[in-house]
Amino acid sequence: MKVFNSLSRCNEDLTPIADNTIRLYTCGPTVYNFAHIGNFRAYTFEDILRRVIQFNGMKIKQVMNLTDVDDKTIRGANAAGVALTDYTKTYKDAFFADLKKLNIQPAEVYPAATDHIPEMIDLVADLVKKGIAYQSEDGSVYFSVRKFPGYGKLAHIDFDHQQTGARCASDEYDKENVGDFALWKAWEESDGPVGWDSPWGRGRPGWHIECSAMSMKYLGETFDLHTGGIDNLFPHHENEIAQAEASTGKEFVKTWMHCAHLRVNGEKMSKSLGNFFTLRDLLEKGYTGREIRYVLINAHYRSGLNFAFTALDDARKSLARIDACVEKATEGAVPEWAQAHLDAFTAAVNDDLNIPSAFAALFALVRDANGKGAAGTLSVFKRMDEVLGVIFFENEKKAVEIPAEVQAMLAERAEARKAKNWAESDRLRDAIAAAGWLVKDSKDGQSCTKKA
Repeated sequence: MKVFNSLSRCNEDLTPIADNTIRLYTCGPTVYNFAHIGNFRAYTFEDILRRVIQFNGMKIKQVMNLTDVDDKTIRGANAAGVALTDYTKTYKDAFFADLKKLNIQPAEVYPAATDHIPEMIDLVADLVKKGIAYQSEDGSVYFSVRKFPGYGKLAHIDFDHQQTGARCASDEYDKENVGDFALWKAWEESDGPVGWDSPWGRGRPGWHIECSAMSMKYLGETFDLHTGGIDNLFPHHENEIAQAEASTGKEFVKTWMHCAHLRVNGEKMSKSLGNFFTLRDLLEKGYTGREIRYVLINAHYRSGLNFAFTALDDARKSLARIDACVEKATEGAVPEWAQAHLDAFTAAVNDDLNIPSAFAALFALVRDANGKGAAGTLSVFKRMDEVLGVIFFENEKKAVEIPAEVQAMLAERAEARKAKNWAESDRLRDAIAAAGWLVKDSKDGQSCTKKA
C-alpha cells in the first residue's frame, strides 16, 4: 500500500511502526456549528484510508479530536448565552449522527479538548522550561519559531521570503504571517466564563497545542500517520510538529496525508454565494447519505472535488445500476474474469487511494456480471465494499412496503408499456407520483421508490 507523504512529497509504502497497527490521528470538527460537506470530504477520505488499511490486513487505532474550545466555540457560546459545554454538545451529537448517515466507521478514540487541559498545560510548561516558549506581557505563552530549527519543513516554507517575528494570537492565520504562535492564551473579557487556571494565570489553550497533546497521549510520542484537509497543513500541522518535536526530541509523525478542497459548482463554498450546504441540507432535499458518500469519495483525495447536484443525481442512477446487479449475484466459485476485476480494484486502492480507478473496476465487474452472469460474484462485490462502503448500505436499503393501490397502478403501467401504450404509461406514472412514489424504467423493467 503506497500513499503520498506530504512531508517528503513522495509516494511511500505505508507500513506500521509496530504491532501491525497503523496509529492514525485525524483532525476532527470544531464543534461550533453543523459540519458542512467540505468537512465531510475530509472525513470520508479518512474513512476510505482507514478501510484500505484494514483491507490490507493491518490493524488500526484512530484518534479523532473534537475541538470544543477555541475562538469560534467561545464566541458562539457567549453569543448564545449558554455554557460552552452545552453549546458544543449540540454540534457533537449532530456530528456523530452525520457520520452514521455517511457510513463512516467510528474512530477508536474521540478526545475532546476540554477533557485534556492538564495534558496541554504540562506540554506548554515543558516548552517553557526548555526555553522554546515564553510568556508575553499579557500573560499569554508563545512558541518561538526561530528556536525550533525544523520549523517549516512540512509546508516547505522559505523563511527568507516570509514575514516573521510577529506574534500570532489568532488560532488561524496564513503563510504570510509566519510568527510566534500562542500555546496558552491569557483570559480576556471576551472569553466570558471560559477559562482554566495555569502557571501563567487564568486562560485557555491555543488551538494547535490541543492536537499535539492529545495525539501523543493516545498514540505515543512517535506514531504512523496524521491526516487532515490541505488547509490544516499550515499553520496547524506545522505547529503540531514544532510543539511535539521541540518537547520530545523525537520524530512526531512518520507520514502526513492531506486532501484537497471541495468546491460547489466550481466556486468556493460560501454562505454569501448561497452554495454552503451541511449534510442535513442535502438530506432535506431528498438525497440519501449513500448518494452523498458516493459523490464525496469518487474523486482522488488530492484532487479538488467539484460538488454539484447533477453529481448526486448521477450517483443515484449509478447506485441503482450496482444494486440491480448485486441482487442477481450469488456466492460460489469466483470466475477468473471477476477475480481480475478485484485484482484491478486492489491495485487501484493501494496506489495512493485511487478511488476513481477502483470505481472503474467495480463498474467493469457490473458490466461483465450483467453480460456473463453474476454467479460467484457476490463475494467480490462484498470485498470491494469493504473499502467503498456504498454497496451494502443496510440502513438505507430497508424495503419500504408499496401500498396496494400503487402496486395495482404499477401492474397496469407494466401492461401499458408492454402494449406500447405510452400515453397510458405516462398517465399512470403521474398518478403514481401524485401518490408519493417515483417510477424508474430500465432494461430490467420498472422500479418504484418512495419520494423523499
